[in-house]
Amino acid sequence: MNSLIEWFEGLGPIIQALLATLFTWLATAAGAATVIFFKTFSKKILDAMLGFAAGVMIAASYWSLLAPAITMSEKSSLPHWLPPAIGFILGALFLWSLDKILPHLHIGFAREEAEGIKTHWKRTALLVMAITIHNIPEGLAVGVAFGAVANGFDGATLASAVALAIGIGLQNFPEGIAVAMPIRREGASRLKSFWYGQLSAIVEPMAGVIGAVAVVYAQPILPYALSFAAGAMIFIVVEEVIPESQRNGDTDLSTMATMFGFVVMMILDVALG
Repeated sequence: MNSLIEWFEGLGPIIQALLATLFTWLATAAGAATVIFFKTFSKKILDAMLGFAAGVMIAASYWSLLAPAITMSEKSSLPHWLPPAIGFILGALFLWSLDKILPHLHIGFAREEAEGIKTHWKRTALLVMAITIHNIPEGLAVGVAFGAVANGFDGATLASAVALAIGIGLQNFPEGIAVAMPIRREGASRLKSFWYGQLSAIVEPMAGVIGAVAVVYAQPILPYALSFAAGAMIFIVVEEVIPESQRNGDTDLSTMATMFGFVVMMILDVALG
């Protein structure tokens, strides 16, 4: 791990963000690739994996995003809680707006339960759009984290940014499965199911680069950007990931998986950061 971090140190923040988010995209693709070997997947295992993803996102939102934002804001002339609070709410409102506008369908829901503007899109496209919305804040979070390191702000370290990328990658694996498997069950070919599964995360490298560029060239927005990403991720967890993980009635299993995911991400961040 130390050699990986040392190698990253020799790269610019935008390249760092791009490589890190390419890794998170590849993790989604790896999950989607399981559809090549299996047509179905245990709902209990998938619920547990989604719960794990929720725990990782909650922990990452605090340890890797909100905590550094609060530390950076302590030197501001404003109350140190204000920039993180503003950014957090704006992130949630941004995802809420996307949720209301973009047509999408959460995993395990009937076609009639699609959200956003009414459309005649196929179920496949709606499923991919749901996870794509999910992946935007994750890419932003990774990009902003690397941009924060480049600016030398207190509380932002390269190790913690790498830990965040690893954590996001871990929770992206079940997302790839969760998109590809329903598409496969509906009769799509293995290749088509894989293609749509990995496609949902292609937005992460783009969002990562945008996040890194924004904070590298506009340093004052950094506390707002970090907490913005945190608010967007927490919105996704509460509105989408946790409800989906418990929709099949495996509430105890998915809840304990959420706790485990939180601990794993916390250990990653604290141990490496």
